[in-house]
Amino acid sequence: MEGKFSVGRLDATDVAILRHLQQDARLTTKELAAKVHLSTTPVYERVKRLEREGYIKKYVTILDAEKLNKGFIVFCSVRLKNINKELADEFCATIRDIPEVTECYNISGRFDYMLIIHAPDMKYYQEFLHNVLGQLPMLGSLESTFVMEEVKHVFGVTI
Repeated sequence: MEGKFSVGRLDATDVAILRHLQQDARLTTKELAAKVHLSTTPVYERVKRLEREGYIKKYVTILDAEKLNKGFIVFCSVRLKNINKELADEFCATIRDIPEVTECYNISGRFDYMLIIHAPDMKYYQEFLHNVLGQLPMLGSLESTFVMEEVKHVFGVTI
């Protein structure tokens, strides 16, 4: 649902800029200016302000995980042995350094964290569990859910 949107200092033009860049971050300032019906200088200044204020975190290239032999996706629910700030901080710091973990969320419910893991196949994931996750001293338990088909995957935020 796209409609009127205002957050803080964002006006309709800022939102339009964000929408267009989220769809195609390779747009030149000139192309973006044409899409939002402004000249290039104000669009350039707006984009720089949106970057400076943190609305735009970074620009990325989305790779095809299947073609890179990383298309086996696992949702791994993790419970820590104990809940305290020190263990949670240690777990998060460790997870940030594991390249197979592409996303990590602190969640509520039966588990403490949800990891998204990309691997080549089940055998690799099994070895990853034994040699990487299974070696974490703060790990209490985990549950793996394997993706059979990606039905929807949107990059970005609906605004």
